[in-house]
Amino acid sequence: MKLENRVAVVTGAGAGIGRACAIEFAKQGARVVAADINQEGAAATAREIEAAGGTCLAEYADVSLPESVQALVSSTLRAFSAVHVLVNNAAIQVSKTVEETTVEEWNAQMAVNVGGVFLCSKYFLPHLRATRGSIVNMASVNGFFVEPMCAGYCATKAAIIGLTKAMAIDHGKEGIRVNSICPGYIDAGLAESYFQAQPDPAAARASAGKLHALWRIGRPEEVARTAVFLASDDASFVTGAAMVVDGGFGSGLPPGV
Repeated sequence: MKLENRVAVVTGAGAGIGRACAIEFAKQGARVVAADINQEGAAATAREIEAAGGTCLAEYADVSLPESVQALVSSTLRAFSAVHVLVNNAAIQVSKTVEETTVEEWNAQMAVNVGGVFLCSKYFLPHLRATRGSIVNMASVNGFFVEPMCAGYCATKAAIIGLTKAMAIDHGKEGIRVNSICPGYIDAGLAESYFQAQPDPAAARASAGKLHALWRIGRPEEVARTAVFLASDDASFVTGAAMVVDGGFGSGLPPGV
């Protein structure tokens, strides 16, 4: 197993890509901390992992708050004494133009999506340094190019790609690898919320599939397997990367075709 005897912390693990990452890490031998502001979701992830014979600690965490992240670090060390992998996955999305976005909505997206990566990395880094561990940040293809009605979200994902590269440079000499994953449309919570914000959700979902060369939306476990690779020794010479997992997004037909 690729992650045997390692401890992995996954934020936003209560659903979607985060849950898939937590489950896949456990399958690969890691002891997992499933962190989420949605305590019920985190607990459900932990139950699924434990039912399959894995080890998982469900923890509440609001990644936008320093004190909450510090409490997550303390809980992780109390339970497992070390940490080897941090997956910064927690995110929110407001499907609006800049003009329509409230100041509160803008600040919330920045605080969770970018601030969460900053805070979790900041407080876990001393412990990752001790294990020469790795960080995997969940960005998006929207960090490279944008789509209608998600201005703030796109801004945060571009920021995550830049932050990932900066951390990789700063901490590579300490043996810490930092990479990001840039998914296309994935059959999970945030994409679904985007579809529901469109005038015709069903048509938006169908059109999104056709935007990919593979003519379908991705599955959360397909992203999770990439996260396992980046966290494992198989990726020992990979750092600062923005790994695209998008089914050839942008290579398919234009929307509505």
